[in-house]
Amino acid sequence: MPKFRRHAFVAATALLALLGSASPALPAATPVLAPIAAHHHGGGVLHGTSSNWAGYVSTGGKFTSVSADWVQPAVTCTDTDSWSAFWVGLDGDGSKTVEQIGTEADCSGGSPVYSAWYEMFPSYPVDLRDPVEPGDHLTASVTTDGSGVFTLSLTDLTRGWSRSVRKTLKSATLASAEVIAEAPSSLFGVLPLADFHTVGFTDATVNGQSLAAAKASSIDMAEGGVTKATTSALVTDTDFSVNWQHS
Repeated sequence: MPKFRRHAFVAATALLALLGSASPALPAATPVLAPIAAHHHGGGVLHGTSSNWAGYVSTGGKFTSVSADWVQPAVTCTDTDSWSAFWVGLDGDGSKTVEQIGTEADCSGGSPVYSAWYEMFPSYPVDLRDPVEPGDHLTASVTTDGSGVFTLSLTDLTRGWSRSVRKTLKSATLASAEVIAEAPSSLFGVLPLADFHTVGFTDATVNGQSLAAAKASSIDMAEGGVTKATTSALVTDTDFSVNWQHS
C-alpha cells in the first residue's frame, strides 16, 4: 500500500548542487518552488513505522472526515536546509490520492521559514499566503460528501484568519484518514527533517469519532535504522504528540 505525500520547497542552493548547475545561487533564505512528485514507502506502514510519516492513521473503512488542532512548532536550524510539515488528510495509505491541508516549518539557508498549504494529489500543492508563526494555534479539517467533492479548511486562531477551499477529485477512494507530522520529499527522496522539537495534536477526530474510537494506529518515522520522530500514546482519546529525534 504505497503512501503519497505533499510537496516541499527545495532551497535553491541544494537544488542547483544536485543538478550540477553552475548558475549563481539565489539568496540563502529564498526557496525555489520545486514541483515535487509523489513519494511512497514501498510497502506502506510496516510494523508501525514509516520513512516520512509520524502520527496516527485510520484504515480499513471508508473515511469522509478528519480534523485536528495543533500549535505551530518553532524549528531549530542546525542544518542549513531542512523541512517539516504538519497536516490532516484523507487517503494516502492504500490509495494513490491524498487530500490534505496543513502547515510547514522549514529551514532555508539556516533561517526558519513558516507557511501554510493544501494539496489534492496528484495535482501540485497550493501555498496559502496567510502568515503562520511559531506558537500559533491552528485547527484544520478535510471533509467530503463521499462522491468526490472535498472541503479543506485551515484556521489560525491566533492571527484571526481562516481559509476554506472546495475541490473535486473523483478518483479519491477514501481509504484512510490521518493526522501527521512529516519529513517532506523532493524528486530525489525524503528530505532532512527539521528539528521541530515537539508538536502536540489535540481534538483529533476521524469520521466524527475520536482517534481511539476510530481505532487509529500510531506510526513512528524511521529509515535505514535511524528513528527520526516518535509518536506518543494517546494522552486522551483525541490528543497525542510527535517528538523530533533526528534529521
